[in-house]
Amino acid sequence: MPEFDVQPLLQSTTVAVHDVCCRGECRHRSAEECATSTQLVFPYRGLYLRHVGNTQSVADANHVLFFNAGEGYQVSHPATGGDACLSLSVSQPLLRELAPAAMLQRRDQPVFHHQALRIDERAQVLVALLRHSLRNGGIESLEAESLALTLVCRSLGPRTTHAPGASRARQRLVDRAKLLLASDLTRRWALADIAAEVGGSPVYLTQAFQQVEGMPLYRYHLRLRLARALDLVADCEDVAALAQDLGFSSHSHFSAAFRQAYGHTPTAFRQAALAQKL
Repeated sequence: MPEFDVQPLLQSTTVAVHDVCCRGECRHRSAEECATSTQLVFPYRGLYLRHVGNTQSVADANHVLFFNAGEGYQVSHPATGGDACLSLSVSQPLLRELAPAAMLQRRDQPVFHHQALRIDERAQVLVALLRHSLRNGGIESLEAESLALTLVCRSLGPRTTHAPGASRARQRLVDRAKLLLASDLTRRWALADIAAEVGGSPVYLTQAFQQVEGMPLYRYHLRLRLARALDLVADCEDVAALAQDLGFSSHSHFSAAFRQAYGHTPTAFRQAALAQKL
């Protein structure tokens, strides 16, 4: 059985969209790979670590990762279950036009400074809507292209993204916390338990996480759970059971959190995703 399953969802002269699922059997660093063109990769299920030189990024549903053309990288899967990502390849002239100059190392070829950026809730919705609508085959290519480019703009916007900014030691501590949270989305974590697992005091971890991710640790975990709901809800007829599976105390708690994050109830999003409208 192959390690990867790559499903093409859209191919045009402006953008290509692929759904990439990985079994995640490589616990340690893989052999070095290299993207032939710059890609924006949006994890929506599971997680992995991406290594570029001596730096690493946690790939989870709260981030977009930049796979720069010609840049070597390795991946590893510290948690079981594998991962799934939506991969966008935008034509180079268009990507140069869309990307803010401050994000790029060079303008002749779009190469990004950062390995990853944290995206906002609206970008997460766009990832889910684009994937569900293309998978269901009920969206025209022109609309899909527009939706994909809207996602790219949203993911590169200085007001809607967050770049990590902290010492390497703090980033590694926060990475350990993110891996721990993603390993069990349904667990109701206590701050002291997380701090003990990752090797830091609750106060230091709280401060470090806020500095690196620009949001509190509890909210980060909540957004991971809600992103998992975006992945599952289009094919789920029992929203109450989904809420329970994701560790929410009740259907109403889940619906309220989902609506606060994404502007729609889970049922309304499911209907919209199936109808390709939002």
